[in-house]
Amino acid sequence: MTDDGKYEAVCSRDARFDGEFFFAVATTGIYCRPSCPAITPKRKNVRFFPTAAAAQGAGFRACRRCRPDAVPGSAEWNARADVVGRAMRLIGDGVVDREGVAGLAGRLGYSARQVQRQLNAELGAGPLALARAQRGHTARILLQTTGMQAAEIAFAAGFASVRQFNDTIREIYAATPSELRAARPGPAARFGPVGAGDGAAGIPVRLAFRGPYASAEVFDHLGDQTLAGVEEIVGARGSRTYRRALRLPGGAGIAEVGEAPGTGGWLECRLHLADLRDLTTATQRMRRLFDLDADPYAVGERLGADPALAPLVARRPGLRAPGAVDPHELAVRTVLGRHVSPAKGRGLGEALLAAYGEPLETPSGRLTHLFPRADRLAEAGLSELHMPDARRDTLRALGTALADGTVRLDAGADRDEAEKALLDLDGIGPRTAGYIRMRALGDPDVLLPSDEAVRTGMRHTGAEAVDAEAWRPWRSYAMHHFWLAAADRDTSDEHDTRERPEKHQAHHERKDR
Repeated sequence: MTDDGKYEAVCSRDARFDGEFFFAVATTGIYCRPSCPAITPKRKNVRFFPTAAAAQGAGFRACRRCRPDAVPGSAEWNARADVVGRAMRLIGDGVVDREGVAGLAGRLGYSARQVQRQLNAELGAGPLALARAQRGHTARILLQTTGMQAAEIAFAAGFASVRQFNDTIREIYAATPSELRAARPGPAARFGPVGAGDGAAGIPVRLAFRGPYASAEVFDHLGDQTLAGVEEIVGARGSRTYRRALRLPGGAGIAEVGEAPGTGGWLECRLHLADLRDLTTATQRMRRLFDLDADPYAVGERLGADPALAPLVARRPGLRAPGAVDPHELAVRTVLGRHVSPAKGRGLGEALLAAYGEPLETPSGRLTHLFPRADRLAEAGLSELHMPDARRDTLRALGTALADGTVRLDAGADRDEAEKALLDLDGIGPRTAGYIRMRALGDPDVLLPSDEAVRTGMRHTGAEAVDAEAWRPWRSYAMHHFWLAAADRDTSDEHDTRERPEKHQAHHERKDR
C-alpha cells in the first residue's frame, strides 16, 4: 500500500489493517492502530510505520485508547520464508529474551550484524527494539491483570532490571507502572486484556485476530485430534473451552481458550504458568495453534476468485489452518497416525504418553502429562505400541533427528530444509512431511493432492481441473476447505443411506470391485 492508501484505511477506521501497519501523529506524539476510534488526524501530521517498535524508536508512545500493542501480528511473517520472516517468528517466541541477538542470529545462520541490518532496513527496528516492544506489552498485561509487585513483573516480562522496566514503560506508554495499572480497562473495553489474574486463577489474555474467525470449525478440527492426558475440550458446541498442557522454556503450563469470539475480535485465553517469564512464549504458541495472525481478507480474495472454491469460501468465511504449540509433538503424532484411523492414531498417542510422557507436578482436570521429549523417544523400545517394527524405527529415527538438530522445527526453521531433512528419514514420505510443514512450521502454502480426503473434496467441488498455482500463497487454507467439503459429502452420503439403503449398498459394492 502507498501512504495515501494507508491514510484512507485510517480515515475509514479499517480493522482489516490492524497489525499490518501503524500510524503516528506528529502533533500529539502518539501512535495508533488503523482502527483507532479517535478523531482522524490531518494527513500532513501522519507518519506510518511497519511495526510498533519502529514507532516507539521514532519517539512516539502507544495510544491508551486503541492499545496498538494488542493487535494481531502481520500475516506477512507467516507467509514469508526469508530471514526477516523467520526472525520475526523467533522474536515472537521469545528467543531474543532467552538467548540474545547472538542466539537469534545463530538460529538463522547469519551474523548478528546481518540480522540487525536486514531488520532495520525492512522494519525500521532491530531485534533488540522488537523484543523490547514485546516485553513492554507483556508488562502491561501483567500490570493490568494481576496483583503482582512491579519488581516481580519486571523480571517476569524479561527486563534485566527494574530501572530498565520503569524507563521502558514511561517511554512506551508515557505513564509510570502505577499509573498504567490504575488505568486498566473495564469489562466492556474494546481493546486489550481485562479481568484479574493470580497464581491460581491464571493470567487472562485476549488473543486478538482480524476479520471473521471460523471458531466452530477450528474447535471441531482440534477436537477430532485431541490426545487425552495432554489436551481436552470441555463444554457444548458454541461455548467450548480447549485446554492443553504446555512444555515451556521455564517449566510446564496450562492454557485454556474459549470458543466464542469477543465482539472486538479476540478469543479469551487464560494461562497458568510455572514461570511467568514464559508468558510471551505461551501466548505466541497459542496464537500459532489457533492461526490468529492470518489475514482472512487476503485469503478470501485469492481463493474466492476461483469459481470452484468461491462457494466454499463464502460458506465458511474466516476458516483457519491450525498450527501447533509443540512442533516436535506434532511431528511424532503425525507419524503415529499414518495409515491408521483417527481413533487408532489417538490410541497409539495415548499409549506413548502413558509409557514415556512426563507427569505434570500438579494435574489439572484431565491434563496429566507433558508429551514425551524427542531425546527420550530416540532411545525408547516402543514395545508398548502395537504397530509394525518399521514404524517404530521411523519414530526412533525422528526422535534422534529432532534431538540432535538434524531436523529443525522451531519457529525460525527454514521450511524447505526442514522438509528435505524429514524426507531423508526412512518411513517419512511427501504427505507426512508436507503435513508437518503445514502445521509444525505454520506454512500457509501447503497442498497435499495425494491425501484421499483432499482428492475427494477437489472432485466434489470440481477443483481437480484447476491450476492450484493460482491459490498461492494460501494453499493450506484451500486444503482445509477441501477437507470440510469431503466431510460434508460424507455426511450427505450417510443421510442418503438412511433414505435409500439399497443405493448405498450398491455404491460400496462398486467401490469394493
